[in-house]
Amino acid sequence: MKRSTKKKTHGGEETVFDIGRSIGGLASPARSGKRNVGSEPGAKEPIGLRIIGGKFRGSKLQYTGDNRVRPMKDRVREAVFNLIGPGIKGMYAIDLFGGTGAIAIEAISRGATAATIIEIHLPTASLLRKNLEALNLLPICTLCKTDAFFWVKNEAEHPPKETPWIVFCSPPYDFYSSRKEEMLAMLHRLVELAPADSTFVIEADERFDLTQLPRMPESNRIRAYPPAVIAIFGK
Repeated sequence: MKRSTKKKTHGGEETVFDIGRSIGGLASPARSGKRNVGSEPGAKEPIGLRIIGGKFRGSKLQYTGDNRVRPMKDRVREAVFNLIGPGIKGMYAIDLFGGTGAIAIEAISRGATAATIIEIHLPTASLLRKNLEALNLLPICTLCKTDAFFWVKNEAEHPPKETPWIVFCSPPYDFYSSRKEEMLAMLHRLVELAPADSTFVIEADERFDLTQLPRMPESNRIRAYPPAVIAIFGK
């Protein structure tokens, strides 16, 4: 049987999944019935964004409220980096869908040496650049204003291979259905290219079958923060 348990965190409640050997799939949280608008254009009320830990702890980031961005909530980001732990120190961060830059900046704040950030939406990329400038991170961050799928096909060999990568994949949730084959091909390609001991952090929602990932995460590395589902696996 597969089961899920509830666990209290600093910022609220998360779901920890156990995966039954006879099932081979992911136990999904109950659907809320709410429509995900994370990938829709337009604007909503901006949420406060800040860096949670490390040397930039408490630093505020700019965010306009554009629905194309859907930044990871502070409490979820905190939980994700708690799962990653101190192993992030010395790694090279790659953020495939950069948005505000919060995930990459959080990684550097907690010890990643540098980052490559990909963001195709030009107004969002301009805002991301401002967030990097405010923290004097442009010297160690490469901002690529391009499509993540194109970047992986053509430029993913550029990040350094002498240090493990930590790869963040937090796209619009609809990509896991509307661009499913491209998403899976992109992740498989990155796993092939990544140095040994690299780590992959995947954010999806409950519609995506995590068993299709290049590596199946251990059950204690899968957490749900509805509507988000976070999965972490290594190479």
